This record gives sequence, structure tokens and C-alpha cells, in this order.
Amino acid sequence: MVRVSVTVSLAVTSLWLATAAAQAPQDAHDMHRLHDDPKAYIQALEDPARDAYQKPHEVMTALGVTTGEVIADIGSGSGYFTLRLAHHVGDTGHVYGVDVSPEMVRYLNERIRDAGLPNITTILARPDDPLLPRSVDRFLIVDVWHHIEDQAGYLAKIKARLKAGGQVVMIDFHKRDLPVGPPAAMKIAREDVVAQMETHGFRLVREHTFLPYQYFLVFGI
Repeated sequence: MVRVSVTVSLAVTSLWLATAAAQAPQDAHDMHRLHDDPKAYIQALEDPARDAYQKPHEVMTALGVTTGEVIADIGSGSGYFTLRLAHHVGDTGHVYGVDVSPEMVRYLNERIRDAGLPNITTILARPDDPLLPRSVDRFLIVDVWHHIEDQAGYLAKIKARLKAGGQVVMIDFHKRDLPVGPPAAMKIAREDVVAQMETHGFRLVREHTFLPYQYFLVFGI
């Protein structure tokens, strides 16, 4: 199961960078508790300061999303990547914004309405199941995997909903002390993610190294 919290969502730990950009450095555990305030959490996720390390344009370029793809954004949060994905998949594609937080889903629904993007569907998921209604071409999981407790069970559900030739993209913080992200003890090391994925039948097909604090791994089956 995913650790129960108000928000287990896209880039759950990115709020530390946004907070640090506006204030003096705080203890990581104190900043982590800010995600219990949905308004502050959303503001942190969408703070322009996040772009400095998350490099969304470069990530989207590296993903090479094509028109017509169906993509699941696991832990979609405020829609930081969800809306970007929607513009790339076009009218013939679709993006599922998956989150366990009602507040995040409600906020993302408002953004979808205001942006006029009919190719996004939000899903209020269970902590242990993304509840996808159909198979997808790609899963995008950014700064979320370290929050999932039953990772083996979650991977089984992902695999069952991944189309032949599909991909699972994992972006998460390196397991060391960094100016952003959770405490090192909460992180999952890159090599452990690779070993775990290989154990469950996935193979590393590509790796990008341009992100300063995160690994960026692309897996296929």
C-alpha cells in the first residue's frame, strides 16, 4: 500500500525546494509536514522555482511523447506534468491524472476545466491501486515511488495495465543528502529501483542524467 497521507502525489517532495527558495532553510521533516496543508502544497508544487531542478521542458523532450499516446501520471498532484503531457498527446491521446488525495484531484479538475483539456481524466485512486480503466502506453512516476509501501503489488497492477511495448518512467531523488527532497533515509537508491524492476520482469532501456538531484529511468517489458 501507499503510505497514507493527505497527499501522495506527483513530486510530493518538491515542496521543499519551493519553500527553501522563499525562506531560510528549514529542517526537511518540518517542510515535509507542509503537504498536510493543501493550499500551501499546491503553491509549492507550482512554484516557478521548482523548474530550476525539475527541468520540465527537458524532461518532456527526453520522454518524446507522441500524438495519440495514453499515459498514466501516477501521483499527478497539482498537474505539473499532467497538463504538459496532455498538450503532447493531442486530441487523439489521453492522460490519466492519478492521485489518492481528494484535494489534489479537485484542484486538477479545476485546472482541466479552465484550460479546456478534454483529453485528461482524473482518478481518485486507492493507495494500493491506480484504478485505471484501460491499458496505457506509458506510466510516469515522479517523486512518488518512495511513498509506496507494497511496491511489488503495485508493480503487478502496473504491469497488468501496460500495453505491449509500453514503458514505465521512474524519476526520483538520489539517496543522499540534497538541498531538495526528503531525508536520505526515505529515499530509494537508483540501483535498488533497477534491481526491483528487473526482478518483476522490467528492463532498463534508457537512462537520462541531466537532472541534478534525481535519477531518470525508463523501463520496458
